[in-house]
Amino acid sequence: MSGLQISIGPELAGKVRLGVAVIEGVSVKNEDAALAAEIDAAGAELRSRYAGGPSGEVPGAADARALYKALGLDPTKTRPSNESLLRRVLKGEALYRVNTLVDALNLCSLRYQLPFGLYDLARVRPPVVLRKGRVGEGYEGIRKGPVNVQDRPTLADEEGAFGNPTSDSARTMITLQTTSALITCYAPAAYGLPRLRQVLDGTEQALRRACGGTLVELQVLPGGG
Repeated sequence: MSGLQISIGPELAGKVRLGVAVIEGVSVKNEDAALAAEIDAAGAELRSRYAGGPSGEVPGAADARALYKALGLDPTKTRPSNESLLRRVLKGEALYRVNTLVDALNLCSLRYQLPFGLYDLARVRPPVVLRKGRVGEGYEGIRKGPVNVQDRPTLADEEGAFGNPTSDSARTMITLQTTSALITCYAPAAYGLPRLRQVLDGTEQALRRACGGTLVELQVLPGGG
């Protein structure tokens, strides 16, 4: 076990359930044809079932919206990352292709309709806490400018904030040099523990199919390790 120190701050206690996985020994590539085909097939299936309707009607989408409301966020203004992906797919737009690890996680976010975070563990300085952002706090986003996390839920380590359920930081992003990955999954507090464990199990298996590696940690906060 990696023994990662991670916790939820008292100001968010009772509002969120956080799934955590650590995979070591991954091999990240630019692309993989089988994974790309799997993503395309998942998008086509979603369009065949739900195209033309609001993204909130897709099963599971309400969970992420409930989480955002519990965290004091308006999910129609600040969209959960899973819904942003879903809206692209339902409009017939291709998902951004980044690398095999990020692409595999985006596929899981589409499948499970929950927001995830994905980080290069070597660039994280534990202990990690999910807390509310402080005054003026933010970070450089991935493929975007500064991300403001003041009064918003954010993951933070010894160097400061580095991720949230909407967008993550350039500091801890996955690259082709990544060999160990931290995966987080955000769910509302009422999300069943067995259900979230199933999501985590399916996610780590999908990521290891795409990039190899060994699962060294799997836990849910709060509610079991």
